[in-house]
Amino acid sequence: MNRILPQTKSAAVNPLKSSQPLGAALAFLGVNDAIPLFHGSQGCTSFALVLLVRHFKEAIPLQTTAMDEVATILGGLDHVEEAILNLKTRTNPELIGVCTTALVETRGEDIARDLSNIKMMRAKEIAGTEIVLANTPDFDGAIEEGWAKAVTAMIQRITVRGEQARQPKKIAILPGWNLTVADIEHLRETVESFGLKPVILPDLSGSLDGTVPDDRWVPTTYGGTNVKDIQELGTVVKCIAIGEHMHRPAEVLQKLTGVPYALFQSLTGLTNTDRFISLLAWTSGGPVPAKIRRRRAQLQDALLDGHFHFGGKKIAIAAEPDQLYQLATFFTGMGAKIVAAVTTTGTSKILEQVPVEQVQVGDLGDLEGLGAGADLLVTHSHGRQAAERLGIPLMRVGFPIFDRLGSQHKLTILYQGTRDLIFDVANIFQANQHAPTPQPLDPLRNREMPDDSRPPTFSRH
Repeated sequence: MNRILPQTKSAAVNPLKSSQPLGAALAFLGVNDAIPLFHGSQGCTSFALVLLVRHFKEAIPLQTTAMDEVATILGGLDHVEEAILNLKTRTNPELIGVCTTALVETRGEDIARDLSNIKMMRAKEIAGTEIVLANTPDFDGAIEEGWAKAVTAMIQRITVRGEQARQPKKIAILPGWNLTVADIEHLRETVESFGLKPVILPDLSGSLDGTVPDDRWVPTTYGGTNVKDIQELGTVVKCIAIGEHMHRPAEVLQKLTGVPYALFQSLTGLTNTDRFISLLAWTSGGPVPAKIRRRRAQLQDALLDGHFHFGGKKIAIAAEPDQLYQLATFFTGMGAKIVAAVTTTGTSKILEQVPVEQVQVGDLGDLEGLGAGADLLVTHSHGRQAAERLGIPLMRVGFPIFDRLGSQHKLTILYQGTRDLIFDVANIFQANQHAPTPQPLDPLRNREMPDDSRPPTFSRH
């Protein structure tokens, strides 16, 4: 078991993590016809909105209750009610996802009771719109916890409780926040190739994949998981959760509906994908499709071709716990060594399984200090300055990635995604390798020899 070192600095230097409210908002954005609503000051929402827009390069429907000084002292119930009624009147969404911020959580407002009163007093005005609350203070956790809390809240609020008639070909998939738009789309296509019908919650591949309506402007999300599908999650025969942080939502779904679940810590790598494909084959009762077998053969060839470039390489990673585990197991499986592992929070159980001697809870300043001498830095775009100062190439992963295009359309999971990941990293190593020189090739060159071992000199006379 590795050691998890807590954060000891009183201030973050080049922060690594994003906040819980942002993670919850991102999850709500994966639901069709939805609007996330930040309950807090306008500045909190603006900062999250800027990061989301820069990362996805899309219009993000994110709203705020815009609390001012008076509301901060006396309470923000009126602001919440006004915001919900305005959103209902102007956009009529199917779902409003309320994300609390540190401002109201520090004050100790009972938001759940306030929302209950609003639903009771304004039942006619807000009929047809689900209002889901995720308690997500900025001062605790990070994007991973916020995502999981939002998914849990949607299941608790929307899913019909009790045992329901199961549909034998229908399964639920709860993807982790670190899966890209391309990952989720590829996941759906893989499941469908077995003749199964997946219900993915949240589904960013339908809402943030770059498509826009042809005939009109839509003020809410367009695409993603339908509210009706969330209501009917109890009709699936199996739930598959991806990532340790999705363990809690899967447990809640099982408790409410009796649906059994399987937890996959990662879907990157040959072994993890084999387990996932075997589960799909068992659930469907049919053989593995030929195209899936072909992709597995391609990954085997990529493993053979790529391992020469990974062997002995030193990797420094800074990421959320589940993504840290995903990447660390990938690199060590290819023969590389993790020399620095930095994460956002020390509460996740998955950190104990990261293949490294110690995991530091910290920021990108810690990564820069621990990663000196590494062959590759792996983190999001805010790590580019550290990579430049250290003279080490940077592989961009996670959130946010704002200085490169197409990050959300890169595959990182299953056979094809693992294959592409091998090629991307190997190409970085090849592009940054140094040509050999005579000096490192001959370790005895320029080494001083002892007096008695020096060759004799001869005189002409």
